[in-house]
Amino acid sequence: MNWKRFFAVMFALLVVMSMGSARLVAQTTVSQGSVQGTITDPTGAVVPNAKITFTNKATGDVTTVTSNASGLYNSGGLLPAEYIVRVEAQGFKTQVQPITVQVVQTSTGNFKLEIGQGSTVVEVQGSAVTINTEQATVQGVISGEQIDNLPVNGRNFLDLAQLEPGVQLQDGQDFDPTKAGYSSVSINGVFGRTPRIEVDGLDVSDETVGTTTENIAMSSIEEFSISRSMLDLSTELTASGAVNVATR
Repeated sequence: MNWKRFFAVMFALLVVMSMGSARLVAQTTVSQGSVQGTITDPTGAVVPNAKITFTNKATGDVTTVTSNASGLYNSGGLLPAEYIVRVEAQGFKTQVQPITVQVVQTSTGNFKLEIGQGSTVVEVQGSAVTINTEQATVQGVISGEQIDNLPVNGRNFLDLAQLEPGVQLQDGQDFDPTKAGYSSVSINGVFGRTPRIEVDGLDVSDETVGTTTENIAMSSIEEFSISRSMLDLSTELTASGAVNVATR
C-alpha cells in the first residue's frame, strides 16, 4: 500500500469535513422538525455563545444548544410541538418566545437581544408570520388540531393528503389487485406509484407495486406533511413528492 498517498487522501477528507461543519445547514430529521436562526444585539452585531433552550410545552422535554462564533444556532431534531424558547447571553436581557415546530420543516427563529441584566426576562407573546428562508422545499403541513376538527370523508390516513391543493387519492387496485383497501397519492398530477410515504421515519411505501404496506389510525397522527419539490435530505429519493407522518 502507498501509505503516503493514503494519508494524503485522509487529510483531504478531514479538510472537507471541517469546512462543511463550519456552517449550519437547514436540514431536518425524518418525522421531526427543527429551529434555526441568528442571535444579534440591538445594533445587529452577532452574539456568540448564547444559550438557547427549547422546552416542549406538552412533554416538558428540554433541549439546549449554543450559538456559534457567527451567532448562528440549530436546535437539531425536535418533535413536532409548541415550544418555549429561552435565549440567554452575558450582558443581555433574557428573551423568551413561543415557536411552533412542524414535521420536516426548519422554522426560522431569529432573536435580537436587549442590553441589560440576565435576570430581566423579556417575554415575546407571539411572532409575526414570516417567509421561511431556511428551506427551499415546497410543502404543506396539516396539524393535529386540524386532523381532529376537520371533516374527512374516509378512514384511510392518506385521505388527509387531499386537504392540500394539487393532491389526489388513488385506489390501490389501480396499481394491483392485491392492494384492495390501500391507497396512494398523486401529487401535482404525477402517477401515484412512486411517492415516498413515511411514518415516524419508517418508509411504508410498497416498492413493488406502489401504495403503502400498512394503514394507520387517523386519530394517531400528530402532523401530516406533503413535500412537492426541492426535497431536503430528510426525504428519500423521489421525483414525485413525499408524505411524512408523525404519530402521537
